[in-house]
Amino acid sequence: MALVDAGIAGIAAGALGLLSRTLNPRRAGKLIGLGGLLGLAGAALPAPVRRARGAPVLLDIVLPSYEFREFHETRVNASPERAYEAILGVTAGEIRLFQTLTWLRSPRLPWGKPGPSTILNAPADRPILDVATSWEFCKLVEAPGIEIVVGMAVIRPRGTPPISAPADFFTSKPGYALAAMNFRIEYEGADQCRVTTETRVHATDAVSRRLFAGYWRLIYPGSSFIRVEWLRAIRRRAESQV
Repeated sequence: MALVDAGIAGIAAGALGLLSRTLNPRRAGKLIGLGGLLGLAGAALPAPVRRARGAPVLLDIVLPSYEFREFHETRVNASPERAYEAILGVTAGEIRLFQTLTWLRSPRLPWGKPGPSTILNAPADRPILDVATSWEFCKLVEAPGIEIVVGMAVIRPRGTPPISAPADFFTSKPGYALAAMNFRIEYEGADQCRVTTETRVHATDAVSRRLFAGYWRLIYPGSSFIRVEWLRAIRRRAESQV
């Protein structure tokens, strides 16, 4: 990840230097080229297998072993019940830049025929988890009021359908990269709780692992930003209901 981040920083610095004319075109071009090489080198690095540690959560049942992970948290001044309601109810319109960043992942012409409501094409006023689980994601397991886990096949063999039931997710067949994401509530006292979200991805064979590694390292900054803003939206919604 460090090489990819350095590459992105180099490309951004070169582009900004060129636009602001603080760098001459030759130096800016070298910086952009170096950033591109660092990014490609980072994307090509192998991803080690990791295993869940610490107190078990439902996500550990779903993906105890994985190669890719991100984790974020926030503290909410509201009851766990309010926080969980906010997790289930928050919409794409409440998550800052959600629709902009997902559009960049999957561009759509404004005058084109509207596509189905997916997490990459989410209506602003519909709960985002409802949108996700109505199309590409599947609700894998839930402990109401505590934790919910959803998952999907980010990579799957050509011609195979999306995962539509938890049993399909737990079948480890070659050619898949399986992603699971949770939201979890931890009680911290009267009208206070900690809300966490973790995303894990497990590739079921070496080819899928290499394919997803490059993709993950390039999209990680935007993905991380979305998760942080998602938690902030949950916190605002929960605290506004107190």
